Amino acid sequence: MLIDDYVAELEDALAGPRGPKRDMVVEARDSLTDTADAFEADGLDRAEAERLAVAEFGQVSEIAAGYQSELTASSGRRLGVLMFVSVPITVAMWSVLWRIYPAHDDIWINRPAWYVTVARLLDIIQLATGLYGGLVLFALSRGARWIRRPRVATRSLGVLVWTALPVTAGLGLLLSYGTDAPNTLAFLPGVLANLVTAAMWGMQIYCATRCVRITRAPATGLTR
Repeated sequence: MLIDDYVAELEDALAGPRGPKRDMVVEARDSLTDTADAFEADGLDRAEAERLAVAEFGQVSEIAAGYQSELTASSGRRLGVLMFVSVPITVAMWSVLWRIYPAHDDIWINRPAWYVTVARLLDIIQLATGLYGGLVLFALSRGARWIRRPRVATRSLGVLVWTALPVTAGLGLLLSYGTDAPNTLAFLPGVLANLVTAAMWGMQIYCATRCVRITRAPATGLTR
């Protein structure tokens, strides 16, 4: 197998964030090229030098596991950063809006008995999800030396996000439309807050889906 064929097979065997994956493949190609250049300098023809370099580098099935483990951890770190940053921003933003709207005190006085419980449950779920994102981020970065299975941490965070977001959305809709005087927040700050929330949720779903997808296969390094 020549270098181009080997690198193409390696790239096809890996799944994860585009940037880190590209860097890994480029690094592997550079290493193979340097080795082949050394063999060629010793008198071998180019094709033989590349085949020998590939043979020394190892089978794709043997080395892909290490590369895939790092890509899996990279996906988990990205989602961890997103959750740790976006969730507190979302909670703080809506907390401010709910305190300034509606302006009439009688609406809050006449709110349903379940309203405060649901609001607190929503805050707890959101903050717990953000905190877990921070824990996964720490585990896959500074705590990486103790984490032998980044696949488990990455997948658990992805599944948690997929589980928490529908619950969060449902509780939010209940708070907005489940009262006698719905708090639709149709004024400009409310519209902007909804747009920001939708954007953050979209990014969270995208990253969580990728984390679940790349950890679905057994941790053999080959995810195709």
